[in-house]
Amino acid sequence: MAQISPKFFIPESFQVSREDIAGQIGLIWELLKAPLIVPLLKLGVYICLAMSLMLFMERVYMGIVIILVKLFWQKPEKRYNWQPIEDDVELGSSNFPVVLIQIPMFNEKEVYKISIGAACGLSWPSDRLVIQVLDDSTDPAIKLMVEQECQRWAAKGINIRYQIRENRTGYKAGALKEGLKRSYVKHCEYVAIFDADFRPEPDYLRRAIPYLVQNSDIALVQARWRFVNADECLLTRMQEMSLDYHFKVEQEVGSATHAFFGFNGTAGVWRIAAINEAGGWKDRTTVEDMDLAVRASLKGWKFVYLGDLQVKSELPSTFKAFRFQQHRWSCGPANLFRKMVMEIIRNKKVKFWKKVYVIYSFFFVRKIIAHMVTFSFYCVVLPLTILVPEVQVPIWGAVYIPSIITILNSVGTPRSIHLLFYWILFENVMSMHRTKATFIGLLEAGRANEWVVTEKLGDALKNKAADAKNKTNTKAPKKPKIKFAERMHTLELGFGVFLFFCGCYDFVHGKNNYFIYLFLQTITFLIAGFGYIGTIV
Repeated sequence: MAQISPKFFIPESFQVSREDIAGQIGLIWELLKAPLIVPLLKLGVYICLAMSLMLFMERVYMGIVIILVKLFWQKPEKRYNWQPIEDDVELGSSNFPVVLIQIPMFNEKEVYKISIGAACGLSWPSDRLVIQVLDDSTDPAIKLMVEQECQRWAAKGINIRYQIRENRTGYKAGALKEGLKRSYVKHCEYVAIFDADFRPEPDYLRRAIPYLVQNSDIALVQARWRFVNADECLLTRMQEMSLDYHFKVEQEVGSATHAFFGFNGTAGVWRIAAINEAGGWKDRTTVEDMDLAVRASLKGWKFVYLGDLQVKSELPSTFKAFRFQQHRWSCGPANLFRKMVMEIIRNKKVKFWKKVYVIYSFFFVRKIIAHMVTFSFYCVVLPLTILVPEVQVPIWGAVYIPSIITILNSVGTPRSIHLLFYWILFENVMSMHRTKATFIGLLEAGRANEWVVTEKLGDALKNKAADAKNKTNTKAPKKPKIKFAERMHTLELGFGVFLFFCGCYDFVHGKNNYFIYLFLQTITFLIAGFGYIGTIV
C-alpha cells in the first residue's frame, strides 16, 4: 500500500493540464457541475420561481382590491360618518379636543424652521393645541437655533415647548416616549407626529381629528406623503415611483379591507389611549412606528388611511442617505417579524383572516420575499443559469411574471412611466442592500439596531445658488471636492463585474439574449458603484 502513487486518486487529465491554470479551473468546474452545481442551481430556480409566484399573486390581489375599492367602496368620510368639528359660540374652544403635536429632531439644520412653522400654522384653537419639539441634536449650535425658533413662536402666543434629553436612548421611539411623560401633556387626547421635514397644511387637524372623535374604535389616522423635491434628480423620481405605489395601493387596500396598515412614522394622528393600551413606544427595532401599529391592531384598534389628506415632505436626494434609509426600512420589519410572529399567531382578539393578512401579506411577502426574490433571482440565479446551460428558467418566470409585476407597481406614478425600465434596473441594485438588511434583521445580526437619521437638505442647495447670484461676483460657488474613494461602493462594483462577465458569456455562447439585460444592469451597478446617483454635495 505504501507504493501506491498519488496518481491513483487524481484524474490523468488533471495532471496533464497541471501547468495550465485556466485548464485546471475549467476541469474543476466540470467535475463539480453535474453532481453539485446543477442540482443547487435548479433548487435556486425553483425557490425563486415560487417566490415570484407569491409576489405575483400578491400584486394581482392588490390590483383587484384597489379597483374594487375605487369603484364600489364608500369613501372614508362616509364609512366613518365624518362630521366637521364646528366652532360653538357658547362652548367656545372647549368643543375641540386638546391635541399634542410632536416634532422629533436630530441635527435638522436645514429643515427645522419648516416643520415648526407648519405646526404653528395649524388651524386649531391655540388653547387646545400643544406643540412639542423633541430635539436630540448633538450639535450645540443647531440646538441653540432650534430653541430660539421655538422661543420666537412662543412670543407670538403659540403653546410650544422645547424638550431635550441627556442621551439618545431609544432614538426616535425614546424621544416620543419621553415627550408623552411630560405633565403638561396629560390632558391631551390625541397626538400628531411630524418628522422635521414634514409640513402639514393648516386644515390638517380639522380634517383628521373628526375621525377619532366620532369613532371610538379608531386609533390612527394616517395621511399620505407628498414629495416637494420629487423632480430634484433621477434618484428622487425613482423613490417617488416606489412610495406612490405604497401609499396609493398598499395603504389604501389595508385600510379598506382590514382597517390595518403600517404607521408611516409621521403625518399621522394617534389616540393617546390606544398608544398606552398597546404598551407605548418601544425601541426594540428600528421601525418603532410599525411595531406600535401591529401591537395596537392586536388590541383590536382600527386604522384609517386618507389618500386625499396629503402632507408635504422631502425625499433623500443623496445616495448615501438613501442607502442608510433603505437599510433601516428593510432590516427593521424583518427584525420585527422575527419578534412578533408568534405573538400574532397566539392573539385571541384578531380574526383569523386578519392574522393571515398581517403575517403573510404584510410581513412575509412585502417585507421579506419582495426584497429577496428581486436580488436572488435577477441578479444571481438568472445570470448563473447562463454559465450552466443545463439549468433553464422558463420564459414565464424570467419575462412574463416580472413584466406584469412591474406594470402593476407602476400604476401609482403614471407621470414616470417612461422611466419604468430604469426604475427596474435601479430597484435591482437596491434589492442587494435590502436583501442584506433583511437577513441582518431576521438573524438579528450586528447592524440590526443601527439607526442613522436620514439627511435632509431642505432648500440648502437652492439658497447657496441664490446667495451666489446675489453677490457682485457672480461665479458659481465651487463644490467641495469629494475623494473619489469615498464615493465608491465595492459591493455594487463587484456585482457589476460579475454581471458583465455573465453578459459577455451569454453574448458568445448563449441562446436567450439575456446579455442585453445583463449589460444594462451592469451599467446601473457600476453607476451606483462609482457613486454617480443622486445629488452630490
